[in-house]
Amino acid sequence: MAAAEAADPQLMLGVGLIEKDTNGEVLWVWCYPSTTAALRNLLLRKCCLTDENKLLHPFVYGQYRRTWFYITTVEVPDSSILKKVTHFSIVLTAKDFNPEKYAAFTRILCRMYLKHGSPVKMMESYIAVLTKGICQSEENGSFLSKDFDARKAYLAGSIKDIVSQFGMETVILHTALMLKKRIVVYHPKIEAVQEFTRTLPALVWHRQDWTILHSYVHLDTDELEALQMCPGYVAGFVDLEVSNRSDLYDVFVNLADGEITIAPLAKEAMTMGKMHKEIGQLIVHSAEDPEKSDSQVIQDISLKTKEIFTNLAPFSEVSDDGEKRVLNYEALKQRRFPPATENFLYHLAAAEQMLKI
Repeated sequence: MAAAEAADPQLMLGVGLIEKDTNGEVLWVWCYPSTTAALRNLLLRKCCLTDENKLLHPFVYGQYRRTWFYITTVEVPDSSILKKVTHFSIVLTAKDFNPEKYAAFTRILCRMYLKHGSPVKMMESYIAVLTKGICQSEENGSFLSKDFDARKAYLAGSIKDIVSQFGMETVILHTALMLKKRIVVYHPKIEAVQEFTRTLPALVWHRQDWTILHSYVHLDTDELEALQMCPGYVAGFVDLEVSNRSDLYDVFVNLADGEITIAPLAKEAMTMGKMHKEIGQLIVHSAEDPEKSDSQVIQDISLKTKEIFTNLAPFSEVSDDGEKRVLNYEALKQRRFPPATENFLYHLAAAEQMLKI
């Protein structure tokens, strides 16, 4: 499924151009096809050209209401045909998570715009990729959509880096993801936030669900409303003010200080016991093995996760309507697991929508 998805060029939704002129004004200049005012405002906010601190972020990405955005920003050299423009950003919106794919394509579009100074060539390339999955040009480089497999994007982050930073505490992140809790990650540098957050969904590889990732969120009402509609998520912020917004998270990761905090209201569901210690030890042991690659570490964690679901299986039964499997809570209690294990399995069943309504 992942490979078929990556080969499908119809995943792209639109392309846009934002310019900063010699007067310092930032304008949304062009897009194809049309876009909504709300999305346009969001993308202007995300593009670093509107930022007060003048820092240039060559590539950022994120998600808003199931639309992924990818933004590449470049400084215009003096030799360029674009005389009244100091910087510009190319924005791509798409249905899929694949930063490497869209970084490669937006770089090609940037080179085209620098050379021709008109969006026409960009639109031609966009339509070529949309219809054929390929655009070729000798001077600007070629792009082939199916070179970028979705699975590769899922595996691009480093679990080993996360474990080397947080050690046994990585199990808090694993537990939160298993229970579909809300994780907020803070670091002042967007690149650090993106690298860390994109890796977290791999801790629950059995779901292969990157829709939970919101790697670049601002504390603006429209974005927070969209985020709070999601049952569980991994959200990245560069504004430390988010640490005071306990309504947004169950687990808060201060990446800059290397600290993980569990919110008071989430403590009961996140109670750790012997089983969590075993999972934590397995994660650390696997990640510290120099012979193992990141994907092998993910595989080890995934096998342990399957074991947990195997533990849950004997306490599930077919629901009255025969539609799905539900938890038999009495059977779980009779098994007399340690309290923290029973508590975790109950909350896991809840996260998997296995509770009787």
